[in-house]
Amino acid sequence: MNEDFLHYLWKYKKINSSNLKTTDGQDVVIIRVGDHNETKSGPDFFNTQLIIDNQKWAGNVEIHLKSSDWYRHHHEIDPAYDNVVLHVVWEDDMDIFRKDNSKIPTLQLKEYLNNNLLTKYQNLFCNQNMKWIQCEKQLPTVSSFTLFNWQERLYVERLEQKSQLIIDLLEGCSYDWEAVLFKLLAKGFGLNVNSDAFLSLANSFDFSILRKCCDDLMEVEALLFGQANLLDKDLDITYVQKLIKHYEYLKRKYHLENIGVLNVHFFRLRPPNFPTIRISQLANLYVQNKQLFSSIIKANDLDKFYELFDVSTSDFWRTHYTFTKDSSPKSKKLTKPFIDLIIINTIIPLKFIYAKVIGVEVEEDIFRLMSQLPYERNSIVDKFTTLGVCIEDALHSQAMIHLKINYCDRKACLKCAIGNYLLNEEGN
Repeated sequence: MNEDFLHYLWKYKKINSSNLKTTDGQDVVIIRVGDHNETKSGPDFFNTQLIIDNQKWAGNVEIHLKSSDWYRHHHEIDPAYDNVVLHVVWEDDMDIFRKDNSKIPTLQLKEYLNNNLLTKYQNLFCNQNMKWIQCEKQLPTVSSFTLFNWQERLYVERLEQKSQLIIDLLEGCSYDWEAVLFKLLAKGFGLNVNSDAFLSLANSFDFSILRKCCDDLMEVEALLFGQANLLDKDLDITYVQKLIKHYEYLKRKYHLENIGVLNVHFFRLRPPNFPTIRISQLANLYVQNKQLFSSIIKANDLDKFYELFDVSTSDFWRTHYTFTKDSSPKSKKLTKPFIDLIIINTIIPLKFIYAKVIGVEVEEDIFRLMSQLPYERNSIVDKFTTLGVCIEDALHSQAMIHLKINYCDRKACLKCAIGNYLLNEEGN
C-alpha cells in the first residue's frame, strides 16, 4: 500500500461513498474532491467541498497511510496545513488537532474500499523486483482501443518532453529557426555516442558563419572539422592541408574558438557512423540546401524528406573513414534508416514546436508521417513486442519508449491508462 494509491482512490472516488463516516461517526458527503496537488508542497487536494455532520466545509484534504504521519511529516508546524478540513488515511492510529485544539475529522479509507479493486491493485504491484514492468502478465488483456489511444497520448507527451531543448535553443538563438535546425541536426547526426559532442560543436560558432560559407564545401568542412579538433597539422595529406588552410583563415576572420567543444568518439561505432563521415555528410547537406528550414516546414511526405536528405560525403571520404587510412571506394550517402531517425528525433519535434509557436494545428499531419515510418528496433520495443503489444510504426515505438522510461520505470501505474484499465471493471 502506498499514498499514491490512496490519492487515486480519493481523486476518482473509487470508494463506496454512499455512507461515509469519520472515525468519530460523523456523516461525510463529498461534493467536490478538489484539485490534486501533484507537484507543489502543501496539502494533497485543494479547494475540496464537503458536508461533515450537516455542516458544509470548503478547504483542503491531506492524505496519509497512517494518521500519525501528520506529525512525522511535521504538518503541525506548517501553516500551509491550517486549512485542512478532512484527514484521509488508510489507518487511523492517532488523533490530529488544529492550532485551536479542535480535532481534524478523519476518514479511514480501508473501510470503504471495494475488495476487488484492492486485489487488482495488489496483483499489479506484487513482486515488484521480479518484473520488467508491473503489468507484464496482465498486459495482453488490455483492449487494443485503450492501448492505441494511450499510445497517441504518450507520443504527444514525448514530443512535449523534447520541446524544452528546442525552446532553450530558440531563446539562445533569438528565435533563428535555421540556426536551431542546424544545432538539432548536428546533435542528431552525432547519434547517441556523439550527440553531446556534435551539439557542442554546433554551439561553438554563430550560425551566420556557416551561412556565409555555404557556397564552398571545403570551407564548410574546414569550419566543422576545425571546430571539432579533428585537423592534425602533421598529416601530409593534400585534403587535410587544404582544410587547415581554410580553417586558419576562418579562425582569424571570425575569431573562432573551440575550447568548449567536446571530443568526438570513434569507439564502438561502425565505420559509416564515424564522426568524420557524419560531419562531411552534414556539411554537404548545408551546401546543397541553402534554405533547409523552410524546405522542411513545407515538406509533408516522406519522399520529400528523403529527397532533401539525399546527400553523401565529399570525394575524399569515398575512400576513407578516418583521415589516415585508405579504404575501398564506396559512396557514403545517408541511408534511409538514418534519415528515418533524423525525421523521428529531429524534424518532427521541430515541426511540432514551430506549429505551436505560430498557432497552427499539425498533430494529424505528424501522426500520418509517423505512421509511415517503420518502428525502431531496440531492447525496449522488442520486449514490448514479446509481451504482445502491437507495434506497427514509429509512433507506436516512440510511445512505448516513453511509456517504459516515464511510467513503467517509475512505477507510475496509477497515472497510466493501462494501469487504470487493469484496476477498473474491464480489466481481468
